[in-house]
Amino acid sequence: MAIAVGILTACTEKKQTTDNDMKQELTLTQDWDKVFPLSEKVNHQKVTFETQYGLTLAADLYTPKDATGKLPAIAVSGPFGATKEQSSGLYAMRMAERGFVTLAFDPSYTGESSGEPRRTASPDINTEDFMAAVDYLSQLENVDAEKIGIIGICGWGGIALNAAAADTRIKATVASTMYDMTRVAGNGYYDSEDKEESRHAAREALSKQRLADPKAMAGGVIDPLPDDAPQFVKDYYDYYKTERGYHARSGNSNDGWRVIGTQAYANSRFLYYINEIRSAVLVMHGEKAHSRYFGEAAYKYMVEGKAEGYNVVGKPNPVPENKQLLIIPNASHCDLYDGGYTELVGKGEPKNMIPWDKMEEFFKTNLK
Repeated sequence: MAIAVGILTACTEKKQTTDNDMKQELTLTQDWDKVFPLSEKVNHQKVTFETQYGLTLAADLYTPKDATGKLPAIAVSGPFGATKEQSSGLYAMRMAERGFVTLAFDPSYTGESSGEPRRTASPDINTEDFMAAVDYLSQLENVDAEKIGIIGICGWGGIALNAAAADTRIKATVASTMYDMTRVAGNGYYDSEDKEESRHAAREALSKQRLADPKAMAGGVIDPLPDDAPQFVKDYYDYYKTERGYHARSGNSNDGWRVIGTQAYANSRFLYYINEIRSAVLVMHGEKAHSRYFGEAAYKYMVEGKAEGYNVVGKPNPVPENKQLLIIPNASHCDLYDGGYTELVGKGEPKNMIPWDKMEEFFKTNLK
């Protein structure tokens, strides 16, 4: 018995040392380098927190000025391939103006967060990123740990739904202009490659890439922009490649993502249990968004347990009454990144397509 206890103690001590060694000190940019101006209504500071995979994430913490007591809180991330200096930071800052403690974070392997090789991804690790953000917020003195929500934008909208299905501490979730990254990675746009032959060819190419050049990058927004590019590609260019939304640490603004970095996404379907989410969910999408079908299908499956694009049939949601689908008239996919503009290259008048009032109402109703 004494020997067993000794072995257990040694293993425990070794594990503790290993965990401490895994923590990484990050050098964070302290200058304001966002693509939007800092609001005078909020306080801002750079922070870090740890994930259960031993990675250190960099984040911006926003708090409403002059707020007292324990407040509801929201963690924000996305779009997929973007950084906290772009859309997620804007969402976090605007919601902090409305009375929430908010945290916009760079996902693992991205932006100022740790992880090598850079700009890689995993359904598990990215879902953990959201849950680790909830861990961090729950321990802040000015946060009510029973009143925490999350916002996921674009590809992180799907990740947010997956996190909400896994973590019951998340009391309210907004999926904005969402992609289901596992569906598009495995099936192509509009499920045009939803066949074994196409997936096999993609798997062969990725398998060879692992030995040819595992750190090769691809997938940044195309530049220069072809005249015949689809409108949604022009919209991506207008956000990521111009002064409207360009950022030096953003993969989408530069050389993209690790080619094999989403290999696991292509072989997964991670929204299988969203029909069992009991907490509140708001899925919001632009009427004219090329990605609208992701949000509508996810909402339908979440409520009914079946939808086009989902090869499984589950039971209807046990709590459908707190699930909402909001289609925003005339809005495109990228309009929900920053509100949109009436002319390309971020010119013209702001269209103000992001429904801030609706989100404030949703979170205040469900984080109480």
